[in-house]
Amino acid sequence: MSQPDSRPKRPSRPKPGTLRLAGFLVVVGMIAAGGWGIVARSGAHAALEAQSAQQAVTSVVLIQAAGGPKAEDLVLPGTVQAFLEAPIYARTSGYIKAWYTDIGAQVTKGQLLAEIDTPEVDDQLRQAEADLATAEANDKLAGSTAKRWQSLAATDSVSRQENDEKAADAAAKGAVVAAAKANVARLQQLELFKRVVAPFDGVVTARKTDVGALINAGSGIGPELFHVADTGRLRVYVQVPQAYVPLVKVGTAANLRFIEFPRRDFPATVSRSAEAMDAAARTLLVELQVDNAGHELLPGGYTEVHLAVQPSSATARLPINTLLFRAEGLRVAKLDVANRVALVPVTLGRDYGTEVEVVEGVVPGESVILNPPDSLKDGQSVRVATPPPQIAEQTGVKK
Repeated sequence: MSQPDSRPKRPSRPKPGTLRLAGFLVVVGMIAAGGWGIVARSGAHAALEAQSAQQAVTSVVLIQAAGGPKAEDLVLPGTVQAFLEAPIYARTSGYIKAWYTDIGAQVTKGQLLAEIDTPEVDDQLRQAEADLATAEANDKLAGSTAKRWQSLAATDSVSRQENDEKAADAAAKGAVVAAAKANVARLQQLELFKRVVAPFDGVVTARKTDVGALINAGSGIGPELFHVADTGRLRVYVQVPQAYVPLVKVGTAANLRFIEFPRRDFPATVSRSAEAMDAAARTLLVELQVDNAGHELLPGGYTEVHLAVQPSSATARLPINTLLFRAEGLRVAKLDVANRVALVPVTLGRDYGTEVEVVEGVVPGESVILNPPDSLKDGQSVRVATPPPQIAEQTGVKK
């Protein structure tokens, strides 16, 4: 029996044609991979350029200008004063003999408030009356003497010079009588001033004297005796800012609100104004009048005045963050149909804090750019972005 061949077999060699095909396929694969890489890098570069160009365009958010209300409630602080108010001083000197009214007392015109004891004035009056009696006696004697000398002068019994002297003496004595009468009348008036009376109907808001107090005559020299105010009707004074002056006229209706009456409005009407601006505050002093027949309101207090004003024309309102402050003046940024920026000059009216009134340059409903960057230029192309919902809801931004 023959033995098996234990020698190892040699692997078979590939044919030359197969090797060439494999090499060709490898080369083609390498070329395809290189071409794909070039195309991918070119696409990524183009996408990056497009993204960079898009990011280079400024994104803006638009907002629509709101229209002003047809009627506004202008709220201003006011000061309440009595319709009539007067400090009462003594017109004669002396001592307080008695007083008859205290604070809170309702008084009528001519009612006695106090009496003053004036011993010096009484003595002066008695002396003046005695002087008047003396002057009248001298005048009577001088008059009769002048008549007699006039009769004698008619018969040439006395000289004309002596007659003229007697006539002049009689005239002088008559003048002394007139002066004495005037002095008596003056002191009699001072005697009447011993009775301190109310100058008008009202309420006594202050009593600043007491029995035995020394009183000096004259306003501002001696102490104030009483203070009387007519509170049946009140005056309310309001300082109106210059921007609102054209809207507040005589006859404008208003409502007054007081802290002590939180759920009540008191109607009032503008009665007059100062017709001149306060140079320091740039405000106009306006007076309103309110009926206070029930004496519920007190003078000297604070009130919140609500004035119903009618704007003279329809104006737009914009948030303050739509304004651009430039060297050439105030501007807002609008967009044309091609999304190019147009910087438009505007004229502002009243300032409401977070909003401003635009008198010229923007009309209600027109779109402007919100928060425009300082670098924004006229004619610049921009991209309109959609704002976040919370910003759109808070500011009324156009979506």
